[in-house]
Amino acid sequence: MPERRPPPAPKHLSPASKTFWRSVLSAYVLEPHHLELLRLACEALDRVAEARSAVEKAGSYEAGRFGTKPHPGIAVENAAAIRASRILRELGLDLEAPATSRPPTRWKG
Repeated sequence: MPERRPPPAPKHLSPASKTFWRSVLSAYVLEPHHLELLRLACEALDRVAEARSAVEKAGSYEAGRFGTKPHPGIAVENAAAIRASRILRELGLDLEAPATSRPPTRWKG
């Protein structure tokens, strides 16, 4: 059976997420549904970085109609971080393989 090559990272991902994509696929063989989860996790990590950058540029707080309010990017960063951590947990890359299911397997190469 010929060896499968891991798919390239989606073009829209940031360089950091592309590096993460390659590091995961160098260690694990993922099924198509796992690849979709990995893509979603990378997109969420990119959203975290994007929101963090916006908050760093503008500051954590801004003037609002009724006084000072948190920058909206703080909520975006928090939601994306939670989403990324849940998706990565769902992938279960750091768990031992249970005997009764077909989780991602380590890449042999």
